Amino acid sequence: MTPPDLTDRRQLARQRARAARDPAWFLHDEALAEVQERLEEVNRSFTKPAIVTAVPEIWGSAFPEAKVIADDDVLALEDGAHDLVIHALALHWANDPVGQMVQARRTLRPDGLFLGILFGGRTLHELRSALAEAEVALTGGLSPRVAPMAEIRDLGGLLQRAGLALPVADSAVKTVSYATPFHLMRDLRAMGEGNALAARNRRPPAKALFAEAARAYVENFATPDGRISATFEMVFLTGWAPDPSQQKPLRPGSAAQRLADALGTEEKSAGEKP
Repeated sequence: MTPPDLTDRRQLARQRARAARDPAWFLHDEALAEVQERLEEVNRSFTKPAIVTAVPEIWGSAFPEAKVIADDDVLALEDGAHDLVIHALALHWANDPVGQMVQARRTLRPDGLFLGILFGGRTLHELRSALAEAEVALTGGLSPRVAPMAEIRDLGGLLQRAGLALPVADSAVKTVSYATPFHLMRDLRAMGEGNALAARNRRPPAKALFAEAARAYVENFATPDGRISATFEMVFLTGWAPDPSQQKPLRPGSAAQRLADALGTEEKSAGEKP
């Protein structure tokens, strides 16, 4: 049975189009700086990059030689055409994130690099908590208002499921301060990161909901200077298209030296007391 969609792609497209008129892309700037630093550490030249993004003006200008495409369910990429694929801050909206990575792997040449950036589980935990507290207080129930974000411990496994080698997942946490929760919500709209969940409540929320959420936010997450803090966790997923030249783990029992000899200790048999 096909699982239900997480994201309402039409609503997401509307939000992104609205955001593009007066955007707040500072998190894309942060992600881009991290990506460029990581690529420098790889110390390798990439001649055929591709970038999957909803913000081509940021990523395309940084990689003018790259093929820049939208994060559609079916990526407009040819098999074996690229040596680098960057999936830039869009995977958290994918209905099938593993499928997106599989498509990226197929378009990679052997030993090509996949680098995915998405928001992780700690993102907007303050807003999620404040909205939940407010909605329970006003209605006695909850409805989906902030997209669920995967934990980093789970995301690393997705790389292996997609068939990528040498998988690595790590994160960078950015804490941003705002004058009020309403300034945060305005920025989220300008990022195109509003509520585009397929299971969202389609009825307009009561005005009292956001007023109560703002009160709860300030009460629980105010900074000493009277502002409020918002957390954005960016997870970076790195994996390589398989190639015979890559390092592989040794087979069990194939070590040329005993661990006890390397550590200068005496080896004990099973059950023997130290």
